[in-house]
Amino acid sequence: MSMSKFENLSYLQKEGRTGFPDKRWVMVIDLSKCKNEQKCMNACQTAHHVRPEQSHIRTLKMEESANTPSYYMPKPCQQCDNPPCVAVCPVDATFKRADGIVLIDNEKCIGCRFCIAACPYSARYLNWSEPLFAEEDKDKVYNVELNIPQKKGTITKCLFSADRLREGKLPYCVSACPNGVFYFGDENEDTVKNGTTNETVQFSALLEENGGYQLMPELGTKPRVYYLPPKRK
Repeated sequence: MSMSKFENLSYLQKEGRTGFPDKRWVMVIDLSKCKNEQKCMNACQTAHHVRPEQSHIRTLKMEESANTPSYYMPKPCQQCDNPPCVAVCPVDATFKRADGIVLIDNEKCIGCRFCIAACPYSARYLNWSEPLFAEEDKDKVYNVELNIPQKKGTITKCLFSADRLREGKLPYCVSACPNGVFYFGDENEDTVKNGTTNETVQFSALLEENGGYQLMPELGTKPRVYYLPPKRK
């Protein structure tokens, strides 16, 4: 027997908040491979029905000094283990799952923007206007793991493609990149898979052998996104 719209909504919300308790998702971004093709950004925008200015993942042009070459840095939500955005949300709309993913429930979000102010990585956006596909999506059952339908006056951000993980697939950005920039996997299993080559490698060894690091670790946010430097060190 098929579920009604409201039964399906309840199921999606419950599953979305539960996640995968036996997993601890991590992402590794190899800055030496990024060529700013922005296919990761495009895939994410398409999947989540967000406007170009609201991209869940941005590619920043970086330069350490005037005497060093520039490089590109993809920057999604860092999915912090100590997320300040969750701590300041007054209505439990922003929450962290047992598998490490921080999600937003826009059925609860009141658009107060406390989470935007609290995020040190500038990874959140408010839907100031009607979402890109508001008319096409209006009759869809809300999926907290995909954050569709988007809703005016609520927050949107990177979700680690929680809906894709439920299907046993890699995140949209990871699969779309043609240059092997992204690795994604489970810290509990100590393995990550490259989205371009499909090669599975040991997570801890990848970080140790290539000087892996986190963004602004001094803040104590404990990101679950790691970076490999633009040149091997």
